[in-house]
Amino acid sequence: MAYAITEAGRSQIAAELVDQKLQLARDVVAESRSMKDLQYCDLRLEVVESKEAWVENGQPKVGMQGERLCVGIRVIAGNPVAAPAYYGVRLGTAAGLAGALRDGIRQAHERALASAQEKALARRSFGPLGASLYSTRLAPVPLVQERVPPSMRRDPRSVPLAEVFAYLTPISARLAALDGRVLFNLLRAETQLRRQLFCSSEGACIDQTYARTEGICVVVAQSPDGASPLELYDASGHQAGWELMEEGLRRDYVQLPDFETFCLALAQDALGVSAAPPLKPPDGDVVVVTDPHFNALVAHEVVGHPTELDRALKMETAYAGRSWLLKDLQDNQVGKVVASPLLSAFSDPTLDGYGHYLYDDEGTPGRRAYHFESGVFKEFLNSRQTAAVAGVAPNGSYKATEADLVPLIRMSNTAFAAGDSDPAQIVAEVDHGYYVQTHRIPSVAESRENFCISAVKVYEINNGQLGRPYRDGAVAADSRDYFLRVDAVGNDLRLFPIPNCGKGQPMQAKRMSNGGPTLRSVARLVGTRQG
Repeated sequence: MAYAITEAGRSQIAAELVDQKLQLARDVVAESRSMKDLQYCDLRLEVVESKEAWVENGQPKVGMQGERLCVGIRVIAGNPVAAPAYYGVRLGTAAGLAGALRDGIRQAHERALASAQEKALARRSFGPLGASLYSTRLAPVPLVQERVPPSMRRDPRSVPLAEVFAYLTPISARLAALDGRVLFNLLRAETQLRRQLFCSSEGACIDQTYARTEGICVVVAQSPDGASPLELYDASGHQAGWELMEEGLRRDYVQLPDFETFCLALAQDALGVSAAPPLKPPDGDVVVVTDPHFNALVAHEVVGHPTELDRALKMETAYAGRSWLLKDLQDNQVGKVVASPLLSAFSDPTLDGYGHYLYDDEGTPGRRAYHFESGVFKEFLNSRQTAAVAGVAPNGSYKATEADLVPLIRMSNTAFAAGDSDPAQIVAEVDHGYYVQTHRIPSVAESRENFCISAVKVYEINNGQLGRPYRDGAVAADSRDYFLRVDAVGNDLRLFPIPNCGKGQPMQAKRMSNGGPTLRSVARLVGTRQG
């Protein structure tokens, strides 16, 4: 049964609203400076205009379009001990915005003062333990006043929702008719324009606008012998206009085909893999050559997440875990060898990937942060607050998926750096091993000190030649041991869009890019299903 195509959230807000409210935001933040014991205040005002469509097996399912206005406020107040407080709201209309901003700052200020008072009391009452409740402060950053325009050729606002359905529906129908073993397909496309104004009591004022377009494809294929069906899922996306769907994007490390080509390739993969035999895992450690797409998930799970300093400082241990890279501020891996000298890894929001931005959600300029540099651990992702705790410089990694949510330390474009080796030569040098292609599902330890990540396809390598493909294989390893045993790094760095990185309470799903080049190391291969 098809769902009705609906129109949701029409609130008659346009991105031009930010132009009209620029001075209002500056004035409201400036007024906050006179509040009692106020140390700092910032405000994020964001307008999002989007269209989204879902098509299943050639039939339209759900359509949505609308605009939303989001406000996020942070206040740090208190003396001699300061504490932060946050306020966030989504508004259906811009009417009464001035009152909403002033009321939000007032509420955040009152909560910050109350928290600071309780923090000061606890510091006096709990001796050495109470001393761990430090006064909140922010590491200094440049005070920027800048406007950042979007990069796009087809403005998402100019694309009718009917056109989105008209594009997706025949693609879905073509997948359904491709082969009788294609049991199901689901396509989703979203295109949007996001404009955010950031103002702080320190004097920063940054106006950033980004276009964002993404497509998601799910295909379920039946194996020829009637065994359990195989589901494959992948996403394409970039900070671009609607042209991304129709034309794709080929630029530097990003190679995205048009969405129809992308979906057909995924369907062919599903048919081929569903017909492949399951991998019978070899005994013991083996040589593994992993392709850039597989390494995107390794970079995400085993480099990106454990280098988020809020996780490393145990701020999210209760629901997300810790980091193998930091036991405490005195016992950690900074400056120590954690990988092969051939291996470097970084996060860089200034790269032209799906995680691109120039300034984060507290106005800090984004810059490249090297996590591994020639095998040595160098730097965590941080916010101004956690940078002050660690005594390091901020690197612009504090982001929220919507302005009304509290920002979190997040990856941007996080990847293994390119090396010098030809990928074909990396395989040709292997007498016996396995070539692992395209990631599927991760299973990662609580501190990310070991991992098991499944692949779409695994090929056995004999005398430098690839054999037949197998399904249901996974790479399992101790993280440090795996990185230390890397002995070849390809020159084929690729970035892949990741549309659904979840973190926080409530959960925030962030868009980013992850990737790397071809890598060769040693690990265990396991089967995800026996048969």
